[in-house]
Amino acid sequence: MAIIDRLLAPDSAFQKNFFFLAKRFVAGETIDSAIAAVRELNAQGMSATLDFLGEDVFERDAALKTRDAYVAMLDAIRTSGANTNVSVKLTAMGLLIDEDFALDNLTSIVEHAQRNADPFVRIDMEGSPVTDATLRVFERAYAKNKNVGVVLQAYLKRTEADVERMIDLGVRVRLCKGAYNEPAEIAIKEMPDIRTNYLSLAHALLQRGNYPGLATHDRDVIDALRTFVKQQGIARDRFEFQMLYGCRPQLQRELVAEGFRMRVYVPFGTHWAGYFYRRVMERRENAFFALSSMFSK
Repeated sequence: MAIIDRLLAPDSAFQKNFFFLAKRFVAGETIDSAIAAVRELNAQGMSATLDFLGEDVFERDAALKTRDAYVAMLDAIRTSGANTNVSVKLTAMGLLIDEDFALDNLTSIVEHAQRNADPFVRIDMEGSPVTDATLRVFERAYAKNKNVGVVLQAYLKRTEADVERMIDLGVRVRLCKGAYNEPAEIAIKEMPDIRTNYLSLAHALLQRGNYPGLATHDRDVIDALRTFVKQQGIARDRFEFQMLYGCRPQLQRELVAEGFRMRVYVPFGTHWAGYFYRRVMERRENAFFALSSMFSK
Protein backbone atom coordinates (compact mmCIF):
# COMPACT_ATOMS: atom_id res chain seq x y z
CA MET A 1 0.00 0.00 0.00
CA ALA A 2 2.88 2.37 0.73
CA ILE A 3 4.18 1.81 -2.81
CA ILE A 4 0.74 2.56 -4.28
CA ASP A 5 0.39 5.68 -2.12
CA ARG A 6 3.78 6.93 -3.29
CA LEU A 7 2.97 6.16 -6.92
CA LEU A 8 -0.27 8.15 -6.66
CA ALA A 9 1.16 11.14 -4.79
CA PRO A 10 0.68 14.53 -6.49
CA ASP A 11 4.43 14.99 -6.98
CA SER A 12 5.14 11.48 -8.31
CA ALA A 13 6.57 10.69 -11.73
CA PHE A 14 3.39 8.81 -12.57
CA GLN A 15 1.34 11.91 -11.79
CA LYS A 16 3.56 14.10 -13.95
CA ASN A 17 3.81 11.80 -16.96
CA PHE A 18 0.52 9.91 -17.21
CA PHE A 19 -2.22 12.52 -16.96
CA PHE A 20 -3.30 11.51 -20.46
CA LEU A 21 -4.81 8.37 -18.91
CA ALA A 22 -7.22 10.40 -16.80
CA LYS A 23 -7.73 13.62 -18.75
CA ARG A 24 -11.05 12.42 -20.15
CA PHE A 25 -12.38 12.09 -16.61
CA VAL A 26 -10.54 14.93 -14.81
CA ALA A 27 -10.84 18.60 -15.84
CA GLY A 28 -7.20 19.51 -15.28
CA GLU A 29 -5.38 20.54 -12.13
CA THR A 30 -6.53 24.17 -11.69
CA ILE A 31 -9.77 26.00 -10.99
CA ASP A 32 -9.39 27.82 -14.31
CA SER A 33 -9.31 24.55 -16.26
CA ALA A 34 -12.28 23.27 -14.26
CA ILE A 35 -14.37 26.37 -14.93
CA ALA A 36 -13.51 26.14 -18.62
CA ALA A 37 -14.87 22.58 -18.62
CA VAL A 38 -18.01 23.76 -16.81
CA ARG A 39 -18.57 26.48 -19.39
CA GLU A 40 -18.50 23.88 -22.16
CA LEU A 41 -21.10 21.82 -20.31
CA ASN A 42 -23.24 24.89 -19.65
CA ALA A 43 -23.20 25.66 -23.38
CA GLN A 44 -24.70 22.20 -23.96
CA GLY A 45 -27.53 22.86 -21.51
CA MET A 46 -26.00 21.05 -18.53
CA SER A 47 -25.23 22.22 -15.01
CA ALA A 48 -22.22 21.00 -13.05
CA THR A 49 -20.80 20.21 -9.64
CA LEU A 50 -17.11 20.87 -9.07
CA ASP A 51 -15.19 18.34 -6.99
CA PHE A 52 -11.77 19.42 -5.71
CA LEU A 53 -9.88 16.14 -5.51
CA GLY A 54 -8.43 14.98 -2.23
CA GLU A 55 -9.39 12.80 0.73
CA ASP A 56 -8.11 11.03 3.86
CA VAL A 57 -6.44 14.08 5.42
CA PHE A 58 -4.70 13.38 8.74
CA GLU A 59 -3.11 16.78 9.43
CA ARG A 60 -5.06 19.85 10.53
CA ASP A 61 -3.04 22.17 8.31
CA ALA A 62 -3.86 20.06 5.24
CA ALA A 63 -7.58 20.16 6.05
CA LEU A 64 -7.47 23.93 6.51
CA LYS A 65 -5.71 24.32 3.16
CA THR A 66 -8.45 22.28 1.50
CA ARG A 67 -11.11 24.41 3.18
CA ASP A 68 -9.40 27.55 1.93
CA ALA A 69 -9.16 26.08 -1.56
CA TYR A 70 -12.94 25.61 -1.54
CA VAL A 71 -13.49 29.20 -0.45
CA ALA A 72 -11.28 30.39 -3.33
CA MET A 73 -13.11 28.02 -5.68
CA LEU A 74 -16.49 29.43 -4.67
CA ASP A 75 -15.21 32.95 -5.26
CA ALA A 76 -13.94 31.96 -8.71
CA ILE A 77 -17.31 30.39 -9.57
CA ARG A 78 -19.16 33.51 -8.49
CA THR A 79 -16.87 35.77 -10.52
CA SER A 80 -17.09 33.57 -13.62
CA GLY A 81 -20.86 33.20 -13.56
CA ALA A 82 -20.50 29.48 -14.38
CA ASN A 83 -23.54 27.34 -13.59
CA THR A 84 -22.04 25.02 -11.01
CA ASN A 85 -22.09 24.19 -7.33
CA VAL A 86 -19.54 22.17 -5.33
CA SER A 87 -19.11 18.86 -3.55
CA VAL A 88 -16.83 18.07 -0.62
CA LYS A 89 -15.43 14.96 1.02
CA LEU A 90 -15.48 15.13 4.79
CA THR A 91 -12.25 13.17 5.13
CA ALA A 92 -10.62 16.07 3.28
CA MET A 93 -12.20 18.41 5.85
CA GLY A 94 -10.56 16.55 8.73
CA LEU A 95 -13.21 13.95 9.59
CA LEU A 96 -10.53 11.40 10.48
CA ILE A 97 -8.98 13.92 12.89
CA ASP A 98 -12.04 15.19 14.73
CA GLU A 99 -15.74 15.46 13.82
CA ASP A 100 -16.13 18.92 15.36
CA PHE A 101 -13.13 20.15 13.36
CA ALA A 102 -14.58 18.72 10.14
CA LEU A 103 -17.95 20.33 10.91
CA ASP A 104 -16.32 23.73 11.42
CA ASN A 105 -14.53 23.48 8.08
CA LEU A 106 -17.67 22.29 6.31
CA THR A 107 -19.74 25.08 7.84
CA SER A 108 -17.26 27.68 6.59
CA ILE A 109 -17.72 26.35 3.05
CA VAL A 110 -21.51 26.03 3.28
CA GLU A 111 -21.92 29.57 4.60
CA HIS A 112 -19.49 31.02 2.03
CA ALA A 113 -21.42 29.25 -0.74
CA GLN A 114 -24.54 31.22 0.18
CA ARG A 115 -23.07 34.18 -1.70
CA ASN A 116 -23.23 32.25 -4.99
CA ALA A 117 -26.08 31.99 -7.49
CA ASP A 118 -26.19 28.26 -6.78
CA PRO A 119 -25.33 27.99 -3.07
CA PHE A 120 -25.74 24.22 -2.80
CA VAL A 121 -22.97 22.08 -1.31
CA ARG A 122 -23.05 18.31 -1.68
CA ILE A 123 -21.29 16.05 0.82
CA ASP A 124 -19.85 13.04 -0.98
CA MET A 125 -20.21 9.61 0.59
CA GLU A 126 -17.00 7.67 1.06
CA GLY A 127 -16.23 4.15 2.23
CA SER A 128 -18.32 2.39 4.87
CA PRO A 129 -15.89 3.03 7.78
CA VAL A 130 -16.93 6.70 7.71
CA THR A 131 -20.61 6.41 6.71
CA ASP A 132 -21.98 6.96 10.22
CA ALA A 133 -19.61 9.85 10.93
CA THR A 134 -20.40 11.45 7.57
CA LEU A 135 -24.13 11.36 8.25
CA ARG A 136 -23.66 12.68 11.81
CA VAL A 137 -21.66 15.67 10.61
CA PHE A 138 -24.07 16.24 7.73
CA GLU A 139 -27.13 16.36 9.99
CA ARG A 140 -25.40 18.80 12.34
CA ALA A 141 -24.55 21.06 9.40
CA TYR A 142 -28.05 20.73 7.91
CA ALA A 143 -29.67 21.74 11.20
CA LYS A 144 -28.12 25.21 10.77
CA ASN A 145 -27.87 25.60 7.00
CA LYS A 146 -30.24 24.02 4.48
CA ASN A 147 -28.04 24.57 1.40
CA VAL A 148 -26.29 21.25 1.97
CA GLY A 149 -27.14 17.71 0.88
CA VAL A 150 -25.68 14.25 0.94
CA VAL A 151 -24.91 11.22 -1.24
CA LEU A 152 -26.37 7.78 -0.49
CA GLN A 153 -25.19 4.51 -2.03
CA ALA A 154 -27.79 2.02 -3.25
CA TYR A 155 -25.62 -1.06 -2.75
CA LEU A 156 -25.43 -0.61 1.02
CA LYS A 157 -28.06 -2.60 2.86
CA ARG A 158 -28.63 0.27 5.29
CA THR A 159 -29.55 2.78 2.60
CA GLU A 160 -33.31 2.19 2.54
CA ALA A 161 -33.49 3.45 6.12
CA ASP A 162 -31.14 6.34 5.32
CA VAL A 163 -33.31 7.37 2.35
CA GLU A 164 -36.40 7.43 4.56
CA ARG A 165 -34.55 9.55 7.12
CA MET A 166 -33.50 12.07 4.48
CA ILE A 167 -37.01 12.22 3.01
CA ASP A 168 -38.37 13.00 6.47
CA LEU A 169 -35.79 15.78 6.88
CA GLY A 170 -36.43 17.23 3.41
CA VAL A 171 -32.81 16.71 2.35
CA ARG A 172 -31.64 16.79 -1.26
CA VAL A 173 -30.15 13.33 -1.87
CA ARG A 174 -27.80 12.23 -4.61
CA LEU A 175 -28.41 8.52 -5.18
CA CYS A 176 -25.62 6.45 -6.72
CA LYS A 177 -24.94 2.72 -6.91
CA GLY A 178 -21.70 2.89 -4.91
CA ALA A 179 -18.06 2.80 -5.97
CA TYR A 180 -16.21 1.05 -3.13
CA ASN A 181 -15.51 -2.66 -2.76
CA GLU A 182 -17.55 -3.28 0.39
CA PRO A 183 -18.02 -6.65 2.19
CA ALA A 184 -21.12 -8.76 1.59
CA GLU A 185 -22.18 -8.33 5.22
CA ILE A 186 -23.14 -4.71 4.55
CA ALA A 187 -23.43 -4.43 0.77
CA ILE A 188 -25.40 -6.01 -2.05
CA LYS A 189 -22.85 -7.64 -4.34
CA GLU A 190 -24.69 -8.72 -7.50
CA MET A 191 -25.31 -6.01 -10.07
CA PRO A 192 -28.91 -7.07 -10.95
CA ASP A 193 -29.79 -6.81 -7.25
CA ILE A 194 -28.05 -3.42 -6.96
CA ARG A 195 -30.07 -2.17 -9.94
CA THR A 196 -33.30 -3.38 -8.37
CA ASN A 197 -32.51 -1.65 -5.08
CA TYR A 198 -31.41 1.51 -6.85
CA LEU A 199 -34.74 1.75 -8.68
CA SER A 200 -36.73 1.11 -5.51
CA LEU A 201 -34.88 3.89 -3.68
CA ALA A 202 -35.11 6.22 -6.68
CA HIS A 203 -38.89 5.70 -6.86
CA ALA A 204 -39.23 6.71 -3.20
CA LEU A 205 -37.09 9.82 -3.75
CA LEU A 206 -38.94 10.80 -6.92
CA GLN A 207 -42.34 10.47 -5.28
CA ARG A 208 -41.59 11.86 -1.81
CA GLY A 209 -38.10 13.38 -1.84
CA ASN A 210 -36.74 16.89 -2.32
CA TYR A 211 -35.25 17.31 -5.81
CA PRO A 212 -33.18 14.09 -5.91
CA GLY A 213 -30.09 13.71 -8.06
CA LEU A 214 -30.22 10.33 -9.84
CA ALA A 215 -26.58 9.52 -10.46
CA THR A 216 -26.11 6.64 -12.87
CA HIS A 217 -24.55 5.83 -16.24
CA ASP A 218 -26.56 2.61 -16.54
CA ARG A 219 -28.78 2.94 -19.60
CA ASP A 220 -31.14 0.21 -18.41
CA VAL A 221 -31.67 2.05 -15.13
CA ILE A 222 -32.10 5.37 -16.93
CA ASP A 223 -34.65 3.87 -19.31
CA ALA A 224 -36.58 2.44 -16.36
CA LEU A 225 -36.56 5.84 -14.66
CA ARG A 226 -37.75 7.54 -17.85
CA THR A 227 -40.70 5.14 -17.94
CA PHE A 228 -41.46 5.59 -14.24
CA VAL A 229 -41.59 9.39 -14.28
CA LYS A 230 -43.81 9.33 -17.36
CA GLN A 231 -46.20 6.80 -15.82
CA GLN A 232 -46.33 8.67 -12.51
CA GLY A 233 -46.66 12.11 -14.09
CA ILE A 234 -43.53 13.39 -12.32
CA ALA A 235 -42.43 16.72 -13.76
CA ARG A 236 -38.90 16.88 -15.16
CA ASP A 237 -38.05 19.90 -13.02
CA ARG A 238 -38.53 17.86 -9.81
CA PHE A 239 -35.29 15.90 -10.20
CA GLU A 240 -32.10 15.71 -12.24
CA PHE A 241 -29.94 13.03 -13.77
CA GLN A 242 -26.27 13.15 -12.82
CA MET A 243 -23.19 11.66 -14.47
CA LEU A 244 -19.43 11.92 -14.15
CA TYR A 245 -17.34 14.11 -16.41
CA GLY A 246 -16.25 12.20 -19.49
CA CYS A 247 -18.65 9.29 -18.96
CA ARG A 248 -21.17 8.69 -21.75
CA PRO A 249 -21.32 12.27 -22.99
CA GLN A 250 -23.59 11.24 -25.87
CA LEU A 251 -26.14 9.89 -23.39
CA GLN A 252 -25.83 13.12 -21.40
CA ARG A 253 -26.68 15.13 -24.51
CA GLU A 254 -29.51 12.76 -25.36
CA LEU A 255 -31.18 13.31 -22.00
CA VAL A 256 -30.84 17.08 -22.32
CA ALA A 257 -32.40 16.95 -25.79
CA GLU A 258 -35.37 15.09 -24.29
CA GLY A 259 -35.90 17.88 -21.77
CA PHE A 260 -34.36 16.22 -18.71
CA ARG A 261 -32.08 18.11 -16.38
CA MET A 262 -28.49 16.90 -16.42
CA ARG A 263 -25.76 17.71 -13.91
CA VAL A 264 -22.18 16.60 -14.55
CA TYR A 265 -19.73 16.01 -11.69
CA VAL A 266 -16.44 17.63 -12.70
CA PRO A 267 -13.39 16.56 -10.66
CA PHE A 268 -10.16 18.54 -10.85
CA GLY A 269 -6.95 19.07 -8.92
CA THR A 270 -3.50 17.65 -8.36
CA HIS A 271 -4.79 14.49 -6.63
CA TRP A 272 -6.21 13.07 -9.84
CA ALA A 273 -4.10 9.89 -9.76
CA GLY A 274 -5.59 8.76 -6.45
CA TYR A 275 -9.08 9.58 -7.70
CA PHE A 276 -8.56 7.67 -10.93
CA TYR A 277 -7.14 4.63 -9.17
CA ARG A 278 -9.59 4.41 -6.28
CA ARG A 279 -12.77 5.29 -8.16
CA VAL A 280 -12.05 3.62 -11.47
CA MET A 281 -9.79 0.69 -10.66
CA GLU A 282 -10.94 -0.40 -7.19
CA ARG A 283 -13.94 -2.35 -8.51
CA ARG A 284 -13.89 -4.53 -11.61
CA GLU A 285 -17.16 -3.02 -12.89
CA ASN A 286 -15.69 0.48 -12.68
CA ALA A 287 -12.59 -0.54 -14.61
CA PHE A 288 -14.62 -2.08 -17.42
CA PHE A 289 -16.86 0.97 -17.55
CA ALA A 290 -13.92 3.39 -17.65
CA LEU A 291 -12.29 1.48 -20.49
CA SER A 292 -15.51 1.44 -22.51
CA SER A 293 -16.04 5.15 -21.83
CA MET A 294 -12.63 6.00 -23.26
CA PHE A 295 -13.85 4.78 -26.67
CA SER A 296 -17.39 6.20 -26.55
CA LYS A 297 -18.59 9.60 -27.77
